[in-house]
Amino acid sequence: MERHERFGSAGRVITIGFWVNAALMVMKLLAGHFGRSEAVFADGMESAADFIALGSSLIALRIGSRPFDEAHPYGHGRAESISAIVVSFVIFATGGWILARSVHAITDQTYQVPSIIAVAAAFLTIITKEALYRYSAAAGKLLGSPAILAVAKDHRKDSISSVGTLVGVSGAFFGLTVLDPVAAGMTSLFIFHIGFQTFMGAAHDLMDGKPADESLEAMRKTAEGVAGVEHVHDIRCRRSGQYLIVDLKLDMDPEMTVRESHAIATEVKKLIFERYLNVGDVMIHVNPHEDQHQDLIRL
Repeated sequence: MERHERFGSAGRVITIGFWVNAALMVMKLLAGHFGRSEAVFADGMESAADFIALGSSLIALRIGSRPFDEAHPYGHGRAESISAIVVSFVIFATGGWILARSVHAITDQTYQVPSIIAVAAAFLTIITKEALYRYSAAAGKLLGSPAILAVAKDHRKDSISSVGTLVGVSGAFFGLTVLDPVAAGMTSLFIFHIGFQTFMGAAHDLMDGKPADESLEAMRKTAEGVAGVEHVHDIRCRRSGQYLIVDLKLDMDPEMTVRESHAIATEVKKLIFERYLNVGDVMIHVNPHEDQHQDLIRL
């Protein structure tokens, strides 16, 4: 998949979520207000907060799609991880806001009996948000995009919170009015958990953590399968947005000329690019095979 296709696909996924979320937000705010449901109205405010997350993700994709330049020789992909951090804070803030409102409603005993429109709004939100989650998660895994995966988790967060909303508003509809704010409070715990997962994943990438990618060993075998490569001394990988940056240390015949070793290294790089479309760059260092050498590193 070419660069413009990757970022074009990512932009479509987030844009679809943006407009669907807008429709759900309006529906839940109206249903919560006129349907007398604290949980559904809180769900609507949660959707309003999602605008910040989705908007930051769209901005991050626009920045991340820029090719490398003199000031950013490794590209701009980390903008997606920064966006995911922003999304996690929005999720945390939303969970705290919902928890505070539910606690106030319970302590003040401001219970109301919701109407059927509030129940229907919660049910429709579950179906829609779960569909958006599955669509976004599949696209995020395919593209290896931290921003899309963070948005997918945000959709799943909404789906889970709406389950709690449905339980609470349904119970309140049938007479157990306290269930409406209780459900909203319980849902906030799931929201905090999803926010924590999103934050940790983005922080891991920003700190050059090893990606959870099973292709590293396959890349090693690809390199060792090239004639002239005696052994892969070391392989490292870090994520930059939708791309992986790979560092390879190859052991070769010490009697080989610079031109010959360069040609072999180029062949290794070409093969990795052909077989792994999410690799953005491969940096190769050549070591003399069977000679004693020590890696110099200061980290």
